[in-house]
Amino acid sequence: MFEGGCFRVANMARFDSRPGPVRDALFGNQREWLDTPAMELRNAVAARETAELDVDLAVFQIDSVLCAANTALRLGDESAVTKVRRTVEDLLKTRA
Repeated sequence: MFEGGCFRVANMARFDSRPGPVRDALFGNQREWLDTPAMELRNAVAARETAELDVDLAVFQIDSVLCAANTALRLGDESAVTKVRRTVEDLLKTRA
């Protein structure tokens, strides 16, 4: 973990309403990050490794939980890691 938490999360709030190259780079990085789990989830659904789901919504939920965990960890909540794991596991319940 970076000192100060997640670099992207920490700076997104600072630059999201300030046009320019820093904002553009952060938004590009965010888009690349979101594309990665989206691709993996689509592959998992196609391979029937996880239940059918709304991939875009699932990616939003996963990213949201990770951002919240970053804040919780910065505030000393070590249980945030377990909460992230449980949340994502519940979201991606496999077909049995």
